[in-house]
Amino acid sequence: KPAETSPSVVFENIQGRSQKCLCMLLEDLSGLSVNDDFTVEVIPEINVAVATFIKSIDTEEFVKKCSQNKRLKKFKVTARLLELTQSIKAENIPASISTDYLTIYFESARNGGGPVSDVQLLPEENSAIITFCDPKGNA
Repeated sequence: KPAETSPSVVFENIQGRSQKCLCMLLEDLSGLSVNDDFTVEVIPEINVAVATFIKSIDTEEFVKKCSQNKRLKKFKVTARLLELTQSIKAENIPASISTDYLTIYFESARNGGGPVSDVQLLPEENSAIITFCDPKGNA
């Protein structure tokens, strides 16, 4: 068993499911509240949603519970842990933003961050690559 498990769960094959529907289903499955205990980001281009748990839970157990849920099975929605990574790409960054601002933002515990080791601005793409000291800090 890995020392660190991801606080995020990927739900695949979500086409035809609204974010509100997914949130209600996940609240029911986890016993937690959306926004207070977890967030859900839908990526419609690839029919995926990512639930990130703010409240500490056993995400491996939660994935098992999801795989046994009759409603998710009926919808053919699958769940898996999101792999841990040390770098993320932040998009739609305003041109005026500084690396210092991004560092502080992504180090904020309130934003689910952690110690940042590097910020690389990509102004031509309005994006930045943020590298964390520890994979836990990029939830």
